[in-house]
Amino acid sequence: MQKKNVVIGFLGTQLDAGQGAGRWSKWRPTVSLVQHEDTLIDRLELFYPTRYKALAQVVEQDIANLSPDTIVNLIPMDFADPWDFGEMYAALYDWTRGYRFDPEREQYWAHITTGTHVAQICMFLMVESRAIPGVLLQTAPPRKQAGESPGKYTLIDLDLSRYDVLARRFNQARDDALEFLKSGIATRNPAFNRLIEEIERVAVRSQAPILLTGPTGAGQSHLARRMYELKKSRHQVQGEFVEVNCATLRGDSAASTLFGHKKGAFTGAAADRAGLLRTAHQGVLFLDEIGELGLDEQAMLLKAVEEKRFLPMGSDRETSSDFQLIAGTHRDLRVDVAQGRFREDLYARINLWSYALPGLAQRPEDIEPNVDHLLMRSAEETGAVVRFNAEARTRYLKFAKSAEAKWTGNFRDLSASVTRLATLADGGRIPVELVEAEIQRLHWLWQRGAPAGNGSGNGDGKTRLDALLPDGAADALDLFDRMQLEAVIGVCRASDSLSEAGRKLYDRSRTQRTVVNDADRLRKYLLKFGLNWEGVSGREG
Repeated sequence: MQKKNVVIGFLGTQLDAGQGAGRWSKWRPTVSLVQHEDTLIDRLELFYPTRYKALAQVVEQDIANLSPDTIVNLIPMDFADPWDFGEMYAALYDWTRGYRFDPEREQYWAHITTGTHVAQICMFLMVESRAIPGVLLQTAPPRKQAGESPGKYTLIDLDLSRYDVLARRFNQARDDALEFLKSGIATRNPAFNRLIEEIERVAVRSQAPILLTGPTGAGQSHLARRMYELKKSRHQVQGEFVEVNCATLRGDSAASTLFGHKKGAFTGAAADRAGLLRTAHQGVLFLDEIGELGLDEQAMLLKAVEEKRFLPMGSDRETSSDFQLIAGTHRDLRVDVAQGRFREDLYARINLWSYALPGLAQRPEDIEPNVDHLLMRSAEETGAVVRFNAEARTRYLKFAKSAEAKWTGNFRDLSASVTRLATLADGGRIPVELVEAEIQRLHWLWQRGAPAGNGSGNGDGKTRLDALLPDGAADALDLFDRMQLEAVIGVCRASDSLSEAGRKLYDRSRTQRTVVNDADRLRKYLLKFGLNWEGVSGREG
C-alpha cells in the first residue's frame, strides 16, 4: 500500500502573498507544493496567524484549483511574539502531542521554507526529536521566473549523528522522559537514577530485546509499560503493549497462548487463535517471569525474536510479527542456563540490554518519595487527601528504612501498607498509633512468609500439619509420610512459585522424563493430602 503524502508547514505571510491574477506570475512556496506533476500531496496541515486568515483562504482555494484531491486543513496559531523561541517551540510541541500521526499509512514532510526563522528552526527540532515522525521538506523557486513553474523541492532525512550541538536543546525533553519512566517520583538513590538514565536512552534508540531482572515486586512490569508508553509518545511503536506472566502458562496452552493455533490443532481448539506474539505486532511484548517458559516454547520464541516469524500450533504455514521483546524475571538465568533449565542461545539473544532492578530494601533513600507518591495517588483515586502527623511520619520512615523492614514483596508491600494507612486514617490524618499497628501487621506478614523450618518431624512440624490438614488427618499419617510432607511444605514456602518448588523437589527424576511438568507433579502430590499451593506457601500461583 502506497503511503499518503502529508505536508506540515507555516503560511508564508510574505512569500505566499498575492492578490488578483498577478499572483500566478510569482513563485509561492506553499502553492508550489501541489504544482509538481509527479508528486501528489494528499493533505496539507497549514498553520497561519488569525489576522492573515483571508490570505490563508486564498492559498487554500488556489491549491483546490490546482489539485482538487489535496485536503487543506487551516490551523490558526497566534503568538504574542513570533520570534520568541520558547513560545514557538511550546506551541508546535503541544500541537504534535495532540495530533494523530499514522506512520504506517502516511509519510510526513515538514516544510521549512516558510515562516519566521524561529518557526523554521522549531520545525527542524520537531523532526529531529521525532515529535513529527517524518523528514524535512525544502522548496526553492526556479532560477528564472517562469510563470507557473513550481521550482524544485528537496526531502532531507536527518542524520542525527551530525547534529550534536542542536541535540543539546533536548536536555529538557530527556529530563521529562526520565521523570516519566520514574512515574514522576523524585528518586534519590544514585545507582537507580543512573540505571534509569541508561534505560531511557536504550528505550528510545533501540528495538533490541531488553531483560529486566530483580526480586518480585521490584517494578519490572511497571517499568516495561512506561518504556512502551515513552516509545509510543515518540511515534516509535504503533501496536499494543501485550503482557503475560509466563508462570501462568502450562502445557499446550503455553504455545497456544504465545504463538496461536489453528482450529482443530488440539482437543478444545474450536477456532483459530492469533496468539500474543501476533497481537503485539508493531508493539511491545512483555514476558514476565520468562524463566518459567518450557524449553520447547523457548526454542519457538528464539526463532520469533530473531526472524520475526513463527509457526502457530497445527499450522503448516508460518506467520510473522514485528514486535520488541521486553522480558522480566526474578531468577538468575545464568544459573538456569548452567543447569539446563534455560536455553543458552535464547539467553544470549535477550541479554543484549540487561538491567537488574534493586529491591526496595536496597533503595532506602527512595522510600520517602515513594510514600509521598503513593499518598498523592491515593488522593487522586479517592478524592480524600491523607497526611501523616509529624511524629507518625518520623516513626514510619525510621522503621521503613531499618533492618527490621524486610520488604519481601518490595514495592507491592509498600503500596499495600500505605493504602491501609490511608484507608484507616480518620480526618485525613495518620496518627502514630495507626503506624504502630501497621508495623506490627508488617512484622506478622513477613514472618508468615518465612521458610517453614527443616521438616525434622518434631512437635513443631506436627503442629504445622494440624493447621493445614483436616481435623485428625495428621494423626492418621505414617511417620514417613508426615516427615516427607513437612519437608515438601518447607521447600514450597522457601520458593517463589510452584514451578520453582517442583524443580527443586524433582531435580533428578525430571532429567529422565520426556515431558517435564514439575509444577503439575507437585500439585498432584499436594492434592493427595487435600492441599494446594496457595494454602501451603501463602502465595498466589
